[in-house]
Amino acid sequence: MPNQVRVTKVLATLLASMTIGAIILMALGHNPPSAGPFSLWTYYRLDPVQKAISSRAAQSPDRWNRIEIYYSGTKDGNIEQLARRGGLAGPEDANFHFCLCNGRGGEDGQIQPTEKWQRQWPLIPGQTWYGSSQTIRICVIADGKTTHLTDCQIKRIETLLDGLCRKFRIQPEAIYYPSDWH
Repeated sequence: MPNQVRVTKVLATLLASMTIGAIILMALGHNPPSAGPFSLWTYYRLDPVQKAISSRAAQSPDRWNRIEIYYSGTKDGNIEQLARRGGLAGPEDANFHFCLCNGRGGEDGQIQPTEKWQRQWPLIPGQTWYGSSQTIRICVIADGKTTHLTDCQIKRIETLLDGLCRKFRIQPEAIYYPSDWH
């Protein structure tokens, strides 16, 4: 008998706590608690940075000696969308090596290597870029004014830079950021 009373009390407490929890969830409505500034799950579901760094063409450790990061000047996009907006024939004509998406046009933190990277080709100097043939150029989807980097973009760019610097023996002083970088 004492055991039956205890079981009844436990079940009543469980029922009460479940009811209170359900009421709280209903009060939240369709506004669940945020995942916080950075979620490891969103980071680890993306392809590894090493996969993005690899290419079809042979890679020499001395091929690249500098990295330049710049904003796309857009609030959203990916390689294909940037090529279309730029009036290019296709994404293979993009004048950068990597595109880092922000969740609007590609997954947040997704690193898209371009055809120029896959073939290990240098970029073409133009109106907005005067780098050398040994510069890796990374386009980050953001305008730097109203659209800033996401937490996932920050983590992924750090990992991408670390991987590129290790693989190609690029010194941190040879990484160039936009003037208003986070």
